[in-house]
Amino acid sequence: MFGSFDSLGKILMLFGIVLLIAGAVFHFGGKIFNFGRLPGDIHIERSNFSFHFPIVTSIILSILLTIILNLISRK
Repeated sequence: MFGSFDSLGKILMLFGIVLLIAGAVFHFGGKIFNFGRLPGDIHIERSNFSFHFPIVTSIILSILLTIILNLISRK
């Protein structure tokens, strides 16, 4: 019965590490990688209206997360 808590703890620690790394990338990455302002991202500005949709950034992050999660799940 208590064995399941050990695996749950490991999973929670793994998610914590992933969130820590993701937070560091988003905090420091804006200065280094220029996330959210890639060519292909949609940005419309009018006099009283502004719209920004980072479509290319979303696609790149989706591909990276898919690769990382596939590598983690195979181990």
